[in-house]
Amino acid sequence: MLSHVLWLGGPPGSGKTTVARLLARRHGLRWYNADAHTWEHRDRALLAGNPAAARFESLSPAERTALPVAERVAMSLHVERGPMIVDDLRQLPTSPLIVAEGTSVTPNMLPPGSNAVWLLPSYEVQRARLAERHHPNSAPELYLHMWRVIAAEVRDADATLVVDDLTVNETVAAVERHFADSLSKGPNAETIDERRQLLRYANRAIVNQHEAGFARPWATGDVRTAIRTFDCECAQPDCEATVDLPIAAFPPPPDTTSPPLLAPGHRAEGS
Repeated sequence: MLSHVLWLGGPPGSGKTTVARLLARRHGLRWYNADAHTWEHRDRALLAGNPAAARFESLSPAERTALPVAERVAMSLHVERGPMIVDDLRQLPTSPLIVAEGTSVTPNMLPPGSNAVWLLPSYEVQRARLAERHHPNSAPELYLHMWRVIAAEVRDADATLVVDDLTVNETVAAVERHFADSLSKGPNAETIDERRQLLRYANRAIVNQHEAGFARPWATGDVRTAIRTFDCECAQPDCEATVDLPIAAFPPPPDTTSPPLLAPGHRAEGS
């Protein structure tokens, strides 16, 4: 049943990643970011002979963008990735609790009895958020279409949180109230060392995601210079700092012995 998993779903631009990241840091949870496993899931689909996955890989980004949005939704593997996410989570330790978030986290893919909440902005608010994120005068058509798909999927779900008029902190507080019983019972990471291991798990997943993406034959950019945002690994519960760093400069494995990634002024205190 994956009773140790707290599920967080919603369309692009709903705030899932931000909320999950803050919940994990504040409460000592493992953050499973489905986006960070995109290329792993695509490789699984390719091995399984999925035609939509094969077509995606055969096209350039420009060729994919020129396709009708319904075809791009199929190539996104929105439905297929749900069971892969469940498989991933079954492979992870059951302690501490896991907060799992992603666009492919939908009511239809959850195991029975799952504890889930869905963040749902209005179409207009999502358009504005995506335009701010991508281009001041536009939002990606695919992401806007995914709002319609996901809104239809979660409309009748037990716990849908409309986020239009909520700040980030208000959204986090509302999700905390929904998960309050689970958060109080745990298990949660308690020591600094445990928390630091969880932060490194999440940061390493981002490194792996982008290394796999840049390795695609049609990819543009350079993994040696591309800069991404990582969580500070000082592991203090009240720390919300991030570090912008070239992917290639991230501390090398093994993660159990490499130094923590720290924001300026932060210290790596022991447990």
